[in-house]
Amino acid sequence: MVVYNNPFEKGSDRYELWEMLLERDIKAFVQQNWDLVADDFLENGFMGINARGKSNPDSWEMTYPNLESYKNDWLHQAKKFAETVYIESLEEALYQATNLRDIEVKGNKALLHKKFDGQIEHTNGTVDSLNWKTLYRCEKVGSRWKISGFTGYIPFPTEYANKNRLLKRVPHGASQHLTAGPYSPVLEIDAHKLVVISGQAAINDKGDVIGDNIEDQTEFTLDNCTKQLKDAGCNLNDVFKVNIFLKNLEDWPRMNTIYMKRIPEPRPVRTAIGADLLMTLLVEMEMWALKR
Repeated sequence: MVVYNNPFEKGSDRYELWEMLLERDIKAFVQQNWDLVADDFLENGFMGINARGKSNPDSWEMTYPNLESYKNDWLHQAKKFAETVYIESLEEALYQATNLRDIEVKGNKALLHKKFDGQIEHTNGTVDSLNWKTLYRCEKVGSRWKISGFTGYIPFPTEYANKNRLLKRVPHGASQHLTAGPYSPVLEIDAHKLVVISGQAAINDKGDVIGDNIEDQTEFTLDNCTKQLKDAGCNLNDVFKVNIFLKNLEDWPRMNTIYMKRIPEPRPVRTAIGADLLMTLLVEMEMWALKR
């Protein structure tokens, strides 16, 4: 059982805010129980901004334009964490990795700096690194504090992160089709500097091949590449290296026509070779990108 230690005076505004955004939030997340925190939010005017792990605000996105969109993603993330087997208690690990001491209160408004600085080890030896900061905006309605919005996943370069940063990690939310093999769909390399994606093809989430000609398969393949890059906070503009595998080298000119329309200049360095691809696949692509 996790013993929470609220550092603020009981009955104070900061005590209530800490309890809401740390203790209650962690317990609800681990239990996948939105009902525990549903009354902690102001639905009218709520907005959540995702900094995407980038320090440049021009790269930040309004990922959650309303509370419902945030709730759905919160439940998705909670389910994903719950399905993962960790060496230690998930609740304990989240508590130990979370710091919430910087709380600014002015009248009925508050700004909270919630920092994540730690890691959770899987039983298979891989590790989830928690190194970011979230700014919460809160408002007191009557006698109750509520969350009106936030800006999350702001880079948080702590001493821990600098000394123990992972050389590679799968970004949260990344996924692949049901028939994928024993590999990661996308990896962030060396503290968010590089992103590499596994070979993508014209395969949907169910594992079905989409398209029976090179044009359609190239389009769908590039759509899948774009999705994997986005999961790691990148896009096609950030790609610097592409490897292309073709079932039939005669399809090269037709594939290239689609490729040139989709890939922005300056185009990445590239290699294209013939390969014996699985199923009825005609093309496969892998990409390397540099995070901005």
